[in-house]
Amino acid sequence: MADDEVCIATPQPEMGVIEGESVNGHGGEEAPGGECAFREEAGPDFNVEADAEGSRETQRDPLRVKQGLFQNEGNNEDDDSGTDYGSGDKPFLKKAEHVGNAVLPGIFQTNQLLFYERFKAYQDYMLGDCKTSEVKAFIADYLEKVVEPCDWQALWCTEVFDVQVEVVDVDYVGLKASVELVLPMRCEVRGCEISEEAMRDLLEATQHMVPLQELHTVYDESGDFDHTALAVEHLRFFYKHIWRKWDEEDEDDDFDYFVRCVEPRLRLYYDILEDRVPAGLVAEYHSLLARCSEKFQEFSSLRNDICSDSESELDNVSMVEGLRMCEQMEALKRKLRIIENPLLRHVLGYKVNSGKQSYSAKGQREGAVRVVHVVSSSMTVGQLQTLMVDKLLPDFSGEQFELQFHGDPLLAIDACYEGDVVIICTGHYLVSGSINILDSIEVEGFGLSDEVVIEKRGKGDAFIEATAANAKISNLKFIQHDAIEGILCVRQGRLEMENCVLQCETTGVIVRTSAQLTMNMCDLYGAKGAGVEIYPGSICTLVGNGIHHCREGVLIKDFADDLDTLPRITMVNNVIHNNEGYGVILVKPADLPLDGGAVGGLSADELVSPKKAAHDSESGPMKPGGVQFEVPLMVVEEPPVDSHYDVPPDITEGNDAIKKELVATSAKKTQRQKRAMKELGVTQADDNLLSQEMFVSIQGNQFRRNGKGSFGTFQY
Repeated sequence: MADDEVCIATPQPEMGVIEGESVNGHGGEEAPGGECAFREEAGPDFNVEADAEGSRETQRDPLRVKQGLFQNEGNNEDDDSGTDYGSGDKPFLKKAEHVGNAVLPGIFQTNQLLFYERFKAYQDYMLGDCKTSEVKAFIADYLEKVVEPCDWQALWCTEVFDVQVEVVDVDYVGLKASVELVLPMRCEVRGCEISEEAMRDLLEATQHMVPLQELHTVYDESGDFDHTALAVEHLRFFYKHIWRKWDEEDEDDDFDYFVRCVEPRLRLYYDILEDRVPAGLVAEYHSLLARCSEKFQEFSSLRNDICSDSESELDNVSMVEGLRMCEQMEALKRKLRIIENPLLRHVLGYKVNSGKQSYSAKGQREGAVRVVHVVSSSMTVGQLQTLMVDKLLPDFSGEQFELQFHGDPLLAIDACYEGDVVIICTGHYLVSGSINILDSIEVEGFGLSDEVVIEKRGKGDAFIEATAANAKISNLKFIQHDAIEGILCVRQGRLEMENCVLQCETTGVIVRTSAQLTMNMCDLYGAKGAGVEIYPGSICTLVGNGIHHCREGVLIKDFADDLDTLPRITMVNNVIHNNEGYGVILVKPADLPLDGGAVGGLSADELVSPKKAAHDSESGPMKPGGVQFEVPLMVVEEPPVDSHYDVPPDITEGNDAIKKELVATSAKKTQRQKRAMKELGVTQADDNLLSQEMFVSIQGNQFRRNGKGSFGTFQY
């Protein structure tokens, strides 16, 4: 078999999956109606950039097209797990029963194809290396080789009706088929009544020609029409999800249309299908598509109304308006290309969308009324009585409080104003959107944290994003599935979490620059990245938490850059265990290590001193050149150790290592700043200018069974 041929095989025990696609194309869960009828072997020789000559040669040979699409690879006689689709003994496409009131025949099931199946069909057989101006000719050539010219039945499906017809001829260039009504008429209508005579009149009006995309091949056990059904499906999918009306007028006609347009749009379709793109960005993409289509329609109408040889003032005005429309269309098309390109989508499109700039805090409700939002899918009288006695009456019996009841936690949080309280009763709540905490509110689970569960079904968005000035979450369990960002991102403001369980699958908690997080008595596990990421300029307090079974426990981002402010970190009595890498890891530049572990004549140990000593010391040694060098550079608070716990020293030794490394990094940064001041001619540094002081309290943390140890650094 030639190298550029694609081979189709039945499901095998082991398969290659391209770009992390699941084997059924639906996020790893079996799609309705069973698995796709066939699977493709994605071997190591798969190459996105197919050989141009091979693609054109495959296009010319219809026998190779059919053999390549419908034979098992290598004709492996030992593999009895599937069907030899080239033999014709059994069809390789399954039957999809018609769902509806009318008795209509089943059709070939072709709507559950995988990314790789469509990719290879478009690349090797349908489009090859054609230019944009050649797309229609290549498609017509492909259909002529694969689609049966007559004597096959199909369902003609429109928005109004589905009716069984027989194809008597195919116009491959016009992408239409000549059909006759199958008698007796078998039809299903929606919202109206259509008689056999009316259907005949409709066919006469269209000269019996209907679009190929509207035909769904009726299932036939012989296997003679499998190729036809699949080719029509590829055509239908192409014009519905890939082709754009303005593609023909693209100025980049010298480039490969498949590489430039088909592949990125196909990948985006499957990324959206598997919830790998944030919902906000998906909505923006569809909105851009609609606006661009509308603008192109307006531009086409205006262009058709302008006479090419006219010099009238009205036509000149129309030409100016046309140029303005062209500029607007180009701007919309650029935004579409950004979203369609995986890298640009993440760097440019997604980063803008993920900031949630479209959301803003509501502030206080008029009339100084505070609302208590009670969330429960169902509740017994006894549960309501317990809620009233234990929670509502003791805490919210004042006249300023009102009650509102919800069945969805997202709806309750979205309805909040500043000062409101959300009480979530015992239950398992499935949500598909993100939780955005914009106002200073409290969200509390009424019951044990394992009994009040919020699980996110979608995979595209971050789970919880907080920008409120002062918010609190307590007694809740959050379950995340494969999101792009972490399970919790504190972008700005202050958030307190207490007695919560965070079950992650991507990254964990992210504390952005200028944000503040206090996390007490929480359990965090399962992150494929770091359990907690601490950015420069943030304030992070972790007390009594369990952080385990992540790739890294706590990651402290690089703060050595001159523009970064030092973070303020408190880590007390946490248990960080069973992580794949380090318990705590610091990211820093490779040129940052201190010479001999000292700065300004002081060792890292001497730079770490208790808080009282830090404030008693008023000045430090003078550096050469007269620039004063303060001591200490880091304020370290040593909280009292709880005498109830007798922990072996080797389990807590990471505390000192973390403090020393943070001191050294901070000291090196300050030294570099002072050297820069000296080069600028400043002989006496301004205390306010160089007063970046890291407050750190790291004490009593236990590090157990971490793969690489309790503490490490990553240099770049």
